[in-house]
Amino acid sequence: MPQQQGDNIDVLAHNRASWDKQASEQREWSRPVSRETITAAKAGNWQVHLTPQPLPSAWLGEVKGKHILCLASAGGQQAPVLAAAGAHVSVYDISDRQLEQDRMVAQRDGLELQTVQGDMRDLRAFADASFDIVFHPISNLYVPDVRPVWQECARVLKSGGALLASFYNPVVFIGDRDPAYAGQGLIRPRYRLPYSDVNDLDAAQLAAKRERGEAMVFGHTLSDLLGGQLAAGFLLTDFYEDAAAHPRFLVDNYMPTFLATRALKR
Repeated sequence: MPQQQGDNIDVLAHNRASWDKQASEQREWSRPVSRETITAAKAGNWQVHLTPQPLPSAWLGEVKGKHILCLASAGGQQAPVLAAAGAHVSVYDISDRQLEQDRMVAQRDGLELQTVQGDMRDLRAFADASFDIVFHPISNLYVPDVRPVWQECARVLKSGGALLASFYNPVVFIGDRDPAYAGQGLIRPRYRLPYSDVNDLDAAQLAAKRERGEAMVFGHTLSDLLGGQLAAGFLLTDFYEDAAAHPRFLVDNYMPTFLATRALKR
């Protein structure tokens, strides 16, 4: 089999470095919540996000005393709020700099939470049936294969436990990125699903992305995003779409491109 242009890229190491960089620059998903937000959460006034809009309150229900895994969800945002609301929280993420944000908020505001560094496809740090809830905001676009994520979530959840996950509608990955098309209001299909930065970008585009330190992304099919949850033993119980708060793609202006699922382990 001929070698593909991205075969020499260690995607895990590259994406770890990319998110370490984002955390050091305090970008949108790396800005810790304020002391005021934590104080409000301790008083019972809180919300978290799987997508730009606040999560429907019924999706989590009462979290006090629940064991929650915030999966690929570091950055000092969701996990500290859930801990302040009374949950027993573990945060698992590839980026130690992102995890540092959670540790900082915990120390600042007197919270107890566990932080663990690792690949979202490998949760061997946790025993079977350890959690009541897995909270997994949009992040599985950073791994080339998503089905192992669902399998591991099923393993670490208790029977009847809930997986709350979000991801992009795969349609965002098929369009040509040439800004000239966007300038003309055109969406030109170019890439097939499943999509991979590593294999679908040409050599110059891939080199430029690596030089900028941007994370490598992968567009999964709905068969893997939804069917993969069912194959792992989950029962889908709710679903919603959400619009991008700050459109990145032309298609964002015409349809909601965030998808969120609530699924129970059978």
